[in-house]
Amino acid sequence: MLAGLAGLSTPLLAQSGGVTAGLAWTVGGGWQVEGADVGYARALHAGPLSVLALTARVGSFIDEGAIVGGGRGVVFGVTVAGRTPMAHLADLGADSSASQLGLDLTLEATGYAGSRNPLPVGSPWAAVSPLLGLRFGDPNGAQYALVVGPTVFFGAITQVRPFLGLRFEAPLARQERRP
Repeated sequence: MLAGLAGLSTPLLAQSGGVTAGLAWTVGGGWQVEGADVGYARALHAGPLSVLALTARVGSFIDEGAIVGGGRGVVFGVTVAGRTPMAHLADLGADSSASQLGLDLTLEATGYAGSRNPLPVGSPWAAVSPLLGLRFGDPNGAQYALVVGPTVFFGAITQVRPFLGLRFEAPLARQERRP
């Protein structure tokens, strides 16, 4: 019983898990999906993947051609994403508290359902997105990322659209640094 409680303690979970949040857009002309993400990310050392995340996405359909009243309907999604380790480009800041800048690759699979869906893919639909990310932050703390890439919608028809996302990740609890 004590071993089970020790395994569920926040400091132990924080060694490999964190919270993730962000904004997601399928950009382009006409109708697009704009949403907010929140979820859980966990360190994973399996092959080329270093992080596995499960997030919920809530948003709306927006008509970018409309000047007034471009919103229509609500969209919900559940995303599973795997991310590669960051390819280090540079260290920024002081030596004692340097932040890293780097690139990574994320592969996302999302299942969507929406009300009043104006997209020709219908509802529900699925999407797969290979995303290139520019990541900045403390390797042991909070990190920010800008991700871009194509997203392929699978539904009544198949459609490819550009994807843009802003992401934030933070560990669940701080670990004390050892000298």
